[in-house]
Order: sequence, then C-alpha cells, then structure tokens
Amino acid sequence: MIWNIPNILTIIRLVAAPAIVIMFLYFSRPIADWFALFIFLVAALSDWFDGYLARLWKQESKFGAMLDPIADKVMVIIALLIITGFSGMNPWILLPSSMIMLREVFVSGLREFLGDASKLLMVTKLAKWKTAVQMTSIAVLFTQGIFQSYFDMQAWGMDKQAIKLVMLTADVNSGKLELGYRVGYTLWLVGVTTLWVSCLLTLFTGWDYFKKALPYLREND
Repeated sequence: MIWNIPNILTIIRLVAAPAIVIMFLYFSRPIADWFALFIFLVAALSDWFDGYLARLWKQESKFGAMLDPIADKVMVIIALLIITGFSGMNPWILLPSSMIMLREVFVSGLREFLGDASKLLMVTKLAKWKTAVQMTSIAVLFTQGIFQSYFDMQAWGMDKQAIKLVMLTADVNSGKLELGYRVGYTLWLVGVTTLWVSCLLTLFTGWDYFKKALPYLREND
C-alpha cells in the first residue's frame, strides 16, 4: 500500500462513513444532523480530490483503484440506512434506497467473481454521474433532516390541527414555523426526486455491467 495523499483521502472517506453513525449515537438532533452533513460533504468532496490529485501527480495505484469504489459504496449505503431509519421507513425513500444497495452489493460480488477479468467492469462516465447524483440527494436529505428537526422542536406538543392553526396566525412564531415547514418540504421533494433519479441511473449502470459480464458467466456454467 502506498501512503500518498490521494490514498490517505480515500481512507479518510472510508472512516468517515461509520463516523456519521457515531454522530447520531452521541449527539441529539439537530446537532447530529449538522455534524453528519458536514462529514458527508467533506467526504464527498474528497472523492473528487483524491482522483484528481492521483492523476495530476501521477500517483494512481492498484490500492487506490480498489479502495476508492469501496469507500464510495460504504459511504452511500450507511448514509442511506440512516436516512431511511429517520424517515420512518417512508416508501418513497425506502424503495430507491433498497434498489441502490442491492445494485452496489451485486456489482461488488460480480467484480469479485470475475477476478482478473473484472477490468471489464471499469467505472464509466455514467456511473460517475450516478455517484454524483447519489451524493447530491443524500446531502439534500441530510439538510432536510436539519430543518425537520427544528420544525419538530417548534411544533413540540402540537397535533396537526394545532400546527395548522398556528401557521394561519400572523405573528413571528407562526412565520418561523411556516418557513421551516416550506423549506423542509421543498428539500424533501428535491432530495426524494434526485434519489429516484440516482436509483434509475444505478439500475441502468448495474444492468450494463451485468451485460458485459454475461459472456464470462456463461463460460463458467
């Protein structure tokens, strides 16, 4: 293993994934949401920097090529597990998240099965776009969680009818409550939409990899 900056960034990204879980174990919301968003954004940016620096400084290595997609997958899967749990298993989030995780595990298993022939499944430009959209949707949903936490704090002890009545009044508190609700709901729509887009891209790239590996699978029947 070569200890250069690109590889160190990849390792940091791998370690950052469980660090997000720790934030929710030891901090209450919305503090945990803020920490999780910060860690995730830093990790997502490092994903671009480690590849860029490796190419710029000609420090590309087999270790980096192996660990980079693993770090991406671990980060995405753990983040989606957290978001799915805090969403109350909302089907609009649970279904695409499950399909994304299924594809990631399937492709990893496919690469392992192919062995030396796994070079056939090189990361495509569309797969890179898929990862970018995944990261964007997760970042938006983490941000939505922050607004949701503040909204829940302001609406503590109120039922839906009481919340509606407060939002209809024209005072400072009702304005804050309505703003938090509208911003949170908009972020939820954007996050869920981009999550579904990333799900479709994930399934398409997964099918593309499967088609490329199919001759090798038939050969080993």
